[in-house]
Amino acid sequence: MPEGDNVYRTARLLRDALEGKVLTGSDFRVPAFATLDLAGQRVDSVVSRGKHLLVRVGEVSIHSHLKMEGSWEVYSVGGRWRHPGFQARVVLTTAEVVAVGFQLGVLEVVARDQEEGIVGYLGPDLLGPDWDADEAVRRLAEHPDQPIAVSLLDQRNLAGLGNVYANEICFVRGMLPTLPTAEADLPATVSVAHRMIVANRDRPQRVTTGSTRRGENTWVYGRQGKPCLRCGTLIERSELGRTELEQRVTYFCPRCQT
Repeated sequence: MPEGDNVYRTARLLRDALEGKVLTGSDFRVPAFATLDLAGQRVDSVVSRGKHLLVRVGEVSIHSHLKMEGSWEVYSVGGRWRHPGFQARVVLTTAEVVAVGFQLGVLEVVARDQEEGIVGYLGPDLLGPDWDADEAVRRLAEHPDQPIAVSLLDQRNLAGLGNVYANEICFVRGMLPTLPTAEADLPATVSVAHRMIVANRDRPQRVTTGSTRRGENTWVYGRQGKPCLRCGTLIERSELGRTELEQRVTYFCPRCQT
């Protein structure tokens, strides 16, 4: 699933392509908004909030969430798309470009003054201009008995982290994903989370180790059965979640993390 850094870069892509431009056409390929026509409306801004995207056009906001398979791509007018047309959920056209949202997990259009009803529950945005580390720590501390990896993934505590970052943060802090949140050094954990995602927001390959060599760009994520890059112990894999339906894969080094 795309994490906050992916969504941040997607927002920048759409902002560069659409912001300040007047739409010459719009095509919403979901039943609820199939008749909506935003042609002639100006794109005022494009912003990311955690893993959510908001394209503000006229008096409405186009809200999307990439979920597992979604993407936004920009093409020149008349350019060939890299994905089949049946995967497109929305097409926004200007005189110069076409922005297409493919396989979006969520796509809806709401009045601008209803945005908070959609994203208002989110915790501080790690990549937002109003990032508030103290508030993130406060929210995490409200779940003392919850495993720290689960708390980090809860977008109500801090917005933008996905499973890759949750696992990598736990390794860097030397704590098992199952460690109760109350036992974690929350200010230090939040600081690592912020520094890690900011370091990756502008590069296409996510790197948490400092090495871009194949198989060495993450400490533990996706490395089950491979030697720990720090101590050589084989990385282990498990699952963790608030409920059975929310189980997520966790990776850890049984020696470096306690």
